[in-house]
Amino acid sequence: MKKVGVIFLFSLITFQSFSQEKIRLAVAGLTHGHVNWIFNREDKNDVEIVGIYESNKELIEKYKERYELNENLFYTDLEEMLDAVKPDAVSAFGATNEHLRIVEACAPRKIHVMVEKPLATTIKDAREIEKLATQHSIHVLTNYETSWYASNQYIKELVEAGELGDIRKVMVNSGHQGPKEIGVSEEFLGILVDPEKNGAGALMDFGCYGANLMTWLLNGEKPVSVTAVTNQNKPEIYNKVEDEATIVLQYKKAQCVIQASWDWTFSRKDMEVYGTKANAIANDAETVKIRRSESKPRILNLDPRKDPYDDPFSYLAAVVNKEIKMSETGLYSLPLNITVVEILEKAKESARTGKTIYFNEK
Repeated sequence: MKKVGVIFLFSLITFQSFSQEKIRLAVAGLTHGHVNWIFNREDKNDVEIVGIYESNKELIEKYKERYELNENLFYTDLEEMLDAVKPDAVSAFGATNEHLRIVEACAPRKIHVMVEKPLATTIKDAREIEKLATQHSIHVLTNYETSWYASNQYIKELVEAGELGDIRKVMVNSGHQGPKEIGVSEEFLGILVDPEKNGAGALMDFGCYGANLMTWLLNGEKPVSVTAVTNQNKPEIYNKVEDEATIVLQYKKAQCVIQASWDWTFSRKDMEVYGTKANAIANDAETVKIRRSESKPRILNLDPRKDPYDDPFSYLAAVVNKEIKMSETGLYSLPLNITVVEILEKAKESARTGKTIYFNEK
């Protein structure tokens, strides 16, 4: 394998320096459990939190006390906050079905938006977000934890360099023991188990990772068909949504199996890519196992990605400051994540009807 060339390319991508001029960031919503990250970035100096929108007054008090936040930061009206603090960007931490509303408020004000995965609960909402973003020339990013994984980036570089050959099979395993089992907040659990707010259960919560990664690996290519099976293994806990989902994406010359579960015995986000020359497995964020034919596998321990690629808010700041130009097939990009929502919507239809759903069907 051409180890030197690939590693050199990896170094170029991860060690490029950025000025990271501080941007004015507003937070929209406090119900999503990932919001805590924005308040735990003392080692970063790339964003300034200028406003926080949340309608739940009990939740406001909770976060005000937990992070010793100034009361003047908080607003119970989204548009009032946007007009008062005039942020460069908004990071949304509410229910997935609220993402369109956030973009509707931000786009006419020329405010960029980053949402937590996935982009939307329906393709209709996703298309409307795209329309607003295009009309008002704003960026809309979708954040996934796996976007910061050095292992996934390394595998992508192997694919681009032809080291794995043509992709034939990809398996993406994502999930944990279940949101209630791992102790998410009451507010966050209320989102995840609501089929309107979350779009589905484990299928949306973790199926989106596989759809995002596979679309990225294939540079935006859409599958020919989607087949999905879901189940409620724990109806006594999750009686409105599924806690288990398997999605099979069939492409012209490749197949992707996405296993999304709230039933794993431990938390996992790993990916296996099988090509005609070799296979590569991202066991975790910084470990890659590479195997060619019948040879013994090589295990690589990678360094974490460097700023601003190690943190979604740093990445957002770099995009807003025009230090990074996002590719249309990048992990955060709007076109790629519209395809993700389309895949998820067809997966839900397949699970509901028991049929394979084809992308060329009207």
